[in-house]
Amino acid sequence: MNYAFMAVAFMKITGVPRVDLSIQEKPLREKMISVFTEVIDSGDLILGKNVTAFEKEAAEYLGIPNAVGVANGTDAIKLALAALGIGKGDEVITTPFTMAANVEAIFHVGAKPVFADVNYETFNISPEKIREKITKKTKAILPVHLFGLPADMEKIISLAKDADLFVVEDCAQAFGSEYKEKKCGSFGELSATSFYPTKNLGGYGDGGMVFVNKPEYLDKLRHLRVHGQVKKYDYKYIGWNSRLDEIQAAILRPKLRLIDSWNDSRAKAAAIYTKELSGIMQVKIPEAPAHSKHVFHLYTIKAEKRDELEKYLFKNNIGTTINFPAPLHLQKGYSSLGYAQGDFPVAEKLCAESISLPMFVGITKEQISYVAEKISSFYN
Repeated sequence: MNYAFMAVAFMKITGVPRVDLSIQEKPLREKMISVFTEVIDSGDLILGKNVTAFEKEAAEYLGIPNAVGVANGTDAIKLALAALGIGKGDEVITTPFTMAANVEAIFHVGAKPVFADVNYETFNISPEKIREKITKKTKAILPVHLFGLPADMEKIISLAKDADLFVVEDCAQAFGSEYKEKKCGSFGELSATSFYPTKNLGGYGDGGMVFVNKPEYLDKLRHLRVHGQVKKYDYKYIGWNSRLDEIQAAILRPKLRLIDSWNDSRAKAAAIYTKELSGIMQVKIPEAPAHSKHVFHLYTIKAEKRDELEKYLFKNNIGTTINFPAPLHLQKGYSSLGYAQGDFPVAEKLCAESISLPMFVGITKEQISYVAEKISSFYN
């Protein structure tokens, strides 16, 4: 007997997965088969017409001058920092409450990551804490628009101008989000995103993009992604092999036309969650300031007895994610930075309390109600 199949079938009937891409992808199946066929038949597989067109379309969507497709979101951050000339002896201020990509990128260009604590309500880096970390060595601020909610860009941009710093936004979880009616990714000199399949705008493999708000960095970025070449075998920079695949660009182009409706679907699902969870005193629902458009890459709550709740939801076939069980400043890989327990208490508190609930395009009201009912029953 195939018990694995039975478990999956049971979850579909009585449970809710953390993410289910099939609902948004199934209607695109025939289109994607056509896209694959066209690219294969063209023989134009690297940096072809689809990459060029997608860069133009993505830039127009964000209202910025240019964009450069690269291999993944981590490379997008790394190439952005390199294009700005950030390297050995420089410091870049970022958040300890995120995944490792932005910190890796800072290390990989030879600079030093400097952490600033986060805001408890929004999960995002605190401008007040950024101010405390600025030194003569600081060259850039790298905010992360976490879970789909924009960071406080007005204050961050003001800090950067006062201290003559670059801003590089990490938009990997927030494609299509807005801060005061302006798209995230359009604030920094350069910004970065990921097209990993589970992102709000995701491909069928890895992919990333640098958003170019300052055109003077465009040519350097294009050279850096192809080994630093200005033409074949003519190397102006020490670069990388980091190109967005032609097939991924071709896949992402029709998806870009759907991103606003997909994000609206996520927001509607989030509103249902918020309504159904609002009466549970042991849970704090995610906040979104009125001036921001939250695109809910994740619906992340703060919960008492979080670990016990996670186990209870798992037993009831509800998929969840504890995105950051430990903040970056306490990870072994970054021990050379010299941080210790208690250095960033808000980030540490959020790592102990936060849990992400099922969220995806096509999640139903019934599924959300089931999740909310089980959370309520856990506390009662």
